[in-house]
Amino acid sequence: MRFPGETGPANAITDIPGVEVGQTTLIHGDGALHVGAGPVRTGVTIVLPRGRSGVLQPVKAGVYALNGNGEMTGTHWIEEAGIFRGPIGLTNTHSIGMVHHALVRWLCRVDGDRGAYPWLMPVVAETCDAVLNDMDGLHIEESHVLEAIAAAAPGAVAEGSVGGGTGMVCYGFKGGTGTASRIVGVAGQDYRVGVLVQANMGIRPWLNVLGVPVGECIPGPDGQHNEPAAREQGSIIVVVGTDAPLLSSQLKRLARRAALGVGRTGTPGGDGSGDIMLAFSTHSDQAPDDHGVCRTEYLAQHTLDPLFLGVVEAVEESILNALIAARTMVGRNNTRVEALDHSMLVDLMRRHGRLAETR
Repeated sequence: MRFPGETGPANAITDIPGVEVGQTTLIHGDGALHVGAGPVRTGVTIVLPRGRSGVLQPVKAGVYALNGNGEMTGTHWIEEAGIFRGPIGLTNTHSIGMVHHALVRWLCRVDGDRGAYPWLMPVVAETCDAVLNDMDGLHIEESHVLEAIAAAAPGAVAEGSVGGGTGMVCYGFKGGTGTASRIVGVAGQDYRVGVLVQANMGIRPWLNVLGVPVGECIPGPDGQHNEPAAREQGSIIVVVGTDAPLLSSQLKRLARRAALGVGRTGTPGGDGSGDIMLAFSTHSDQAPDDHGVCRTEYLAQHTLDPLFLGVVEAVEESILNALIAARTMVGRNNTRVEALDHSMLVDLMRRHGRLAETR
């Protein structure tokens, strides 16, 4: 399949210069659920917008919630000031506090000037992996967060059942972590847009791939097509990064467009779903002068359409990349979640004229 748009070399959020991603994956135990013992199917994903070397340097940001049945810490300050600094952490719902705690402790050890804001307020977001994971067992520990930070690097990003996406389910198939990027031209200048998702939303009949109703055509676990729609109780976190010079208000506009990319894959953003989008820019302002005045560059509003389109395309592809990379997983109480069948997907896309040579 060929998605529209030009990707960066890694087709990942790390195509934005300076961005690093690290992940810790926890998989152990089988059979019946014993809270506190397992089975464990979970993890942590860390995004460093400016890498480890620039972790205390703020980035402009904007947030948007398509449906707010979820959590992302630090968003009140992002709404107020339009910035945040430090890592972005993704994990399961009940481990959000531990990841926040671990990031604060790590940031306290970072040698750097915190400037006018000495407190630390990292961004941590969650989706629920309770279908497969002993989520009440609180298996994420500080050491797992530090391991993900230590693993953070530019370049290729592992996808599917890894990191915070380890135990996630997407459109009734095994879901998880996905990423993609686009290179877009604005007023004669190329900029990069990168996306990372933790995909855990939707029910099978809703799944669309490039406009093809894939979920309606692939049998469910009972062998039936068009299985009755159950209530959606999943979520998706979308992290959008760019190196384009944008204001915080413009980044909020990008975050809103991320919701359109999610919608292209089929979900309407159900009541039980936490669909939260964060967008940041690594473009730096000039340092304040002696009078405390900062000067910034930003793109004119009427030039933003290519960035909007790039975000929508990259989000849509990130979700499919998570589905394709994930493998069938058996978790708590022997619950089995099948991966999206590649051969069925290829056949469906070919029959709908959507198959092209793989990039």
